[in-house]
Amino acid sequence: MGSTVSTQIQRRKAISTEKKTLVDLYQTSGEDFPGNDYHPTDRKNWMAGLNPEKVDINKIVWPGTHDSATNEIGIPFITRPFAQCQSLSIYNQLVKGARVLDIRIQEDRLVCHGILVTYSIDVVIEDVKKFLSETQSEIIILEVRTEFGHEDPPDFDTYLEDQLGEFLIHQDDHVFGKTILELLPKRIICVWKPRKSPQPKAGSPLWSARYLKDNWIDTDLPSTKFDSNLKHLSEQPPVSSRKFFYRVENTVTPQADNPVLCVKPVTGRIHGYARVFINQCFSKGYADRLQIYSTDFINEDFVDACVGLTYARVEGKA
Repeated sequence: MGSTVSTQIQRRKAISTEKKTLVDLYQTSGEDFPGNDYHPTDRKNWMAGLNPEKVDINKIVWPGTHDSATNEIGIPFITRPFAQCQSLSIYNQLVKGARVLDIRIQEDRLVCHGILVTYSIDVVIEDVKKFLSETQSEIIILEVRTEFGHEDPPDFDTYLEDQLGEFLIHQDDHVFGKTILELLPKRIICVWKPRKSPQPKAGSPLWSARYLKDNWIDTDLPSTKFDSNLKHLSEQPPVSSRKFFYRVENTVTPQADNPVLCVKPVTGRIHGYARVFINQCFSKGYADRLQIYSTDFINEDFVDACVGLTYARVEGKA
């Protein structure tokens, strides 16, 4: 018992120290960067607002959501707080400005997060289609993966192609050098990441796992995650020469050895430092590598930070 208490005390000290590290960084470095003061007048149509003819795919800083379809996961007030990473529906995330969705599924096509399940993938698809029907120039990256520890849904690639075929931008390295206008009326880059089934092939309507990469670390320590994000981003080529999407996640994850296990208070340790992170990307010379930036519980300020930097790139200010 004594060693357990001692361990918990040390863990709480480490978390407190790391939270202070980010506060100090904010106070000394601030959160300014090119485009920091830009706010889209219509987040639902922010890509259209930047002029699709001018926006190259590789200049976009894509605001994304982590574990996107968890707004109704588990049992309210019982298991949901341990797995819920978003409070908004897929449709409302897109309306708010998210353009990258992270969907985890299991064999029966139910969306899941670990052992907890929620609605069918059909709900996600219908929300995406509804959003696309109400907009004209917004491009979405839809990542669907089989959750760790689960089996692939049978014939799932066929399902995705049947449901989304008219919107799908086919797997093609040339996409990275095109503008939004050149891709329209196609609207979805769909990355399918099965665990055991064959990966989508070159030229397929679906994109393989190698086109969406990240370096996720499992920690609830905010400064550790912040520094890891910077380190791994520094190792990537600039977006101008990259033929894959690279994601940084402004999140931390509850740990079993810590008494705070609910997602929201844990990820809140890093949630408010998205603009500080972009500031540090510029300070350290990594800003030309930032591309997909994802978060838990997405809000307007996070979207505006990503859109603002995109605007600065499009206008030649970053």
